[in-house]
Amino acid sequence: MKRYPFILIIFIFAVVGLWFCSRGPNGELKKNALVNTPPDQTAALSAAAKPQNARTEAIIASNFSRVQTPPAPVAEIKVAGAPGTLEFTNFAPAQVLEIMSRAIRNYGDTFGGNPVGTNPEIAQQLDGENPKHIHFLNPESGMRLNANGELVDAWGTPYFFHQLSAHQMEIHSAGPDKLMWTSDDMVSK
Repeated sequence: MKRYPFILIIFIFAVVGLWFCSRGPNGELKKNALVNTPPDQTAALSAAAKPQNARTEAIIASNFSRVQTPPAPVAEIKVAGAPGTLEFTNFAPAQVLEIMSRAIRNYGDTFGGNPVGTNPEIAQQLDGENPKHIHFLNPESGMRLNANGELVDAWGTPYFFHQLSAHQMEIHSAGPDKLMWTSDDMVSK
């Protein structure tokens, strides 16, 4: 019974201490500089280093350089209707394959089963030729069609679709060598 006032006093001191720690010298609430920074780390670095001297900026820059991830590779892909022209995407090939897999799963969830047929037939079903006229393909996400109406991977090679069941499909990408069934192939379910 005698401990409760002591615990209450410690709790009050902790709350007051946290309140003072969250305030700046003018009594303003401190804001976490990393919460609202844009994804570009250069902008984050300049925002964090703005009120600092040159030595502090150098330390911050070295700390940021340790955590930077390498940029995703830019893939070349052929665009439907323009044979021979190339367009670039900021998505890594594995991301494009996962986005394609997600589109197939969304189709299956909507219609109770995967689209069936050859690559061009599956492409048509995903591109609005389905009972509800829903477009599951999003070119801005790296999902592309070639001039033959086939869904192609990041290297412009048509995907190979393998039905495992009514609700599960394997999607094969030939990979950078553009040859199917070699060691660099990418597969998604």
